[in-house]
Parts: sequence; structure tokens; C-alpha cells
Amino acid sequence: MKPSMTERIYMAGVYLSLTVVALLCLLPLMHIASLSTSSLQAVSAGRVSLFPVEITFAAYSQLFERSPIASSLTNSVIITLVGVTLSMAFTILAAYPLSRTYFRGRRVFMLGIVFTMLFNGGLIPTYLTIRNLELINTYWALWLPGLVSVFNLLVLRTFIENIPGEIDEASRMDGCGEWRYLLRIVLPLSMPVLATLALFYGVGYWNSFFSVLMYINEPDKYNIAVLVQQMIQSQVMLAQMNGLESSEQLILSPDMVNSAAIIIMVLPMLIVYPFLQKYFVKGVMIGAVKG
Repeated sequence: MKPSMTERIYMAGVYLSLTVVALLCLLPLMHIASLSTSSLQAVSAGRVSLFPVEITFAAYSQLFERSPIASSLTNSVIITLVGVTLSMAFTILAAYPLSRTYFRGRRVFMLGIVFTMLFNGGLIPTYLTIRNLELINTYWALWLPGLVSVFNLLVLRTFIENIPGEIDEASRMDGCGEWRYLLRIVLPLSMPVLATLALFYGVGYWNSFFSVLMYINEPDKYNIAVLVQQMIQSQVMLAQMNGLESSEQLILSPDMVNSAAIIIMVLPMLIVYPFLQKYFVKGVMIGAVKG
């Protein structure tokens, strides 16, 4: 069926809007990447816009040689991998029983869990609890308080509830127990929504900033998000990376260093996202909370 003029105008507006939004997201990232790979003279003269001028990777080499960005990157990887593993495991273990109609008291548990979406203990009580548990300056202070996202739990529980009951009945007739049914039937069928939730958790842990500042005291344990913030605010690290005496000429500018650090911080998520993107929309839609 040939689209009408109104439909053509509507679709043209949709494509135009999406193009503008995409450019608003892409152009700043291109500018930052260009600043990080351009020469000091070009950056200082303001000749860098969307494409690098006099390409050089001095900012990246100096970052890895003269700053703790490599150790901070390792810390971020540890925080993210362990955090995602723990969060996904406990989200699955909580969502599965809450999806079973024969689980007694599941409505009471659900009300208690959803209640935490509306109210929480506050910043100071949370900090005092973490301190009393002797978790200060450990990564457990980052993992335990937000171990399970209620939103992610509801999405996964709703998806599991929508698995046809005939599959459950057939597996029970074949002698399948709860653990086997969960591991062999539910989890393979839930891969789209699991990949989506893993992406949600991963981005959250990778970008952890305030919790790291609040609970981690040793700079050696900082993740890359906190390190980049400190680099942007402080000029001390820039002087250390230049490694120069006062009479020598700078080889890096603050814009080059900060841009390179930002690119290093966002690059892992940019690499991971395309592999999970095909599950993203499908996982959210099929696991959405139905009204």
C-alpha cells in the first residue's frame, strides 16, 4: 500500500528528529576524540573541530606512562565484572521464585521490594551502615548496597511469568526439578532480557562515581571515572605527565589530556554495546512490566 502524503511527512519528521538527536550525541564525542589525537600547536591555536589536526597519540602514551590510568582501568574492570556477576546472579535468584504462582507469600515480598523504589534510608544512615559493617575502603561497599535493582528484578520476573505454562508442565512430567528447570529452560529462553539487564548493570558499575568517592579512601583503588574527574579538576597530574622542568616546553595541554582520558573511559562501553544492542530493544519489550 502506497503511503499517503501525511504519512510521508510524518516519517520525514521522524527521520529528521532522529538525525538531529544522533548528531547531538555523535558530534561532541568526535570533537573530544579529535582533541585527544591532535598536536599541541593545533589544540592551542583552536584549529581542532570535528577532525584531528596533525595526528599524534602523545596524550594516550603519556597517560599510560605517567599516570595511574592503567591501574584505574583495571579497577573499573574488576568492579564491573564482579558487580555484574553478583547482581545478575541475585536478580535471577530473586526473580524466579517471585514469578512462581505457587510461591507462598510472594505478594508480601513483592510489596516489600517495590516499597524500596519509593523510600530509602537516606545517605547518612546508609554510610553509617556501611561503616558499621566495616566495608569502608572495600569494593563490597560498591556491590552490596545496589546488588539488585528493583526495576531489573521486575523486568526479569515479568518475562519469566510470560513463559508458556505448557513448557513448565512438560518439564515437570520429565522429572525436571526447580534448579534444572531454571538452568536448562528459563535461562536459555531469557537470554535477550538477561543481556539487556547485564548491560544496565554494567553501565552502572562502570560509571560509579559518587559511591567510590564516598566509600573508597585509597587512591590506588579509584576507578577510572573518579580518576578522570580528578584529572579535569587538578593540574598537578598534567605537570607530572609532562614530566618537565619549569624552563622546558609543554608537550601536552589540559584539553588533550582530559579528552584522551574521557575517550579511554567511554571506549569499553562503546565496544561492548554493539554486541548487546540486538538484545536491547527486544529484551526491554518482552520483559516490560505489563499494566
